[in-house]
Amino acid sequence: MRLQPENREGTHRAGLYIHVPFCVRKCPYCDFYSVTDLSKIETYLHGLKKEMDLAKAPGVPFDTIYIGGGTPSLLEPHELLRILEQAHRRFSFAQDVEVTIEVNPGTASLGSLKALSGHVVNRVNIGIQSFDDERLQLLGRLHSAREAREAMRLVRKAGVDSLGIDLMYGLPDQSPQDWLNDLREATSHEPEHLSCYMLTYEKGTLFYDWRKAGRVRPLDEGKVRRLFEETVGFLRDEGYEQYEISNFSRGEAFRSRHNQKYWSHAPYIGLGPSAHSFIEPKRWWNYGDLSNYIQALQRGAPSIRGSEELNQGQLMLESVFLGLRTSHGIEMSRFKTRYGVGFMDHFSPVFEGLKARNLLNFLSFSANRCALTVEGMVFADTIAAMFAEHIETSSFSAFSPPVTHDRQCLGKINGPAGEPANGLDEDARQGSGSFK
Repeated sequence: MRLQPENREGTHRAGLYIHVPFCVRKCPYCDFYSVTDLSKIETYLHGLKKEMDLAKAPGVPFDTIYIGGGTPSLLEPHELLRILEQAHRRFSFAQDVEVTIEVNPGTASLGSLKALSGHVVNRVNIGIQSFDDERLQLLGRLHSAREAREAMRLVRKAGVDSLGIDLMYGLPDQSPQDWLNDLREATSHEPEHLSCYMLTYEKGTLFYDWRKAGRVRPLDEGKVRRLFEETVGFLRDEGYEQYEISNFSRGEAFRSRHNQKYWSHAPYIGLGPSAHSFIEPKRWWNYGDLSNYIQALQRGAPSIRGSEELNQGQLMLESVFLGLRTSHGIEMSRFKTRYGVGFMDHFSPVFEGLKARNLLNFLSFSANRCALTVEGMVFADTIAAMFAEHIETSSFSAFSPPVTHDRQCLGKINGPAGEPANGLDEDARQGSGSFK
């Protein structure tokens, strides 16, 4: 059956994320889990099959599959199709499944893309990051700008329904003109989806060490904010709607249905080393390295390293923080139904605090929604922190920040100001297509 790129929020359906932890070389800015020993691919595939057999089903059909990494396109087409076939045998799926795979330029041929598109894959995200060869070298990318263009051409020629591109801004010495050049190049190829992520310096990466040693100097915060504002304005003029701080699409039909599940507390299952899963109110996560992941499965045990059950305050915090990152914002009637308190009444002290700091105009209110304005998104982390502080000190006496330590779910969780948001960045990037 040919799958269609329909889009729904999917809060009553589940998402399946599969982490492929292999790269040719680790990029110096990347803190996603990956290994460079490709000889372990077959062992990983056997382990993944065992994990599927042991995995807890969410109780509702899946309507998205997201294969991320790492570099999933290092696997042969028959290996990727083997994963998808095993998933379909093990789990229940809706008819209109959105199936996304991440691809790095130079790692997928026309034949492999045609093989995937001819079966079930209807979305391809390409990790381009820049169309400037010097900046690609700075980022440690293996591909050139020419190979990036060729990758897009191959995806189109293969007949994939939806093309997504990942770009990165806030690079050292990057000017507004440099960034606009990348955006112009990207939109000239008319992708259906664009993710524009800010470069951050994550502990454990070479970029983090280089920054501490003075080898690289981060771009000034004010300049990064300007690049964000340039992004929103330019892409709006080019026909792309911003539906989340870092994500843009050519209309609602081409939003990432899978990523929207993370932003709405829909159920999702993550398979593979370092992957996270969530079925409200419980979240659990796998071993963060391939060896421990495989060893657990070879013993017939689940590959789960830890878990937590979120209380009402924690769920409320995540709902507010993640909701404010989206253009849809927080649906106030749904908030009251879930948490038993009126949004406007409960957070009135926050609104007063925002007003005192001249930030209240960064929130937009409609009959049933509270959302950040474009200007407000620049200060998303600061504003979210004020909501979090109120939740922590309110009647939710059992409140404590979530304890998870993944860095995958949502794309870069940091806002344009680059401030980490109360630890939630630790469970926020799975399936984003970012920074691969």
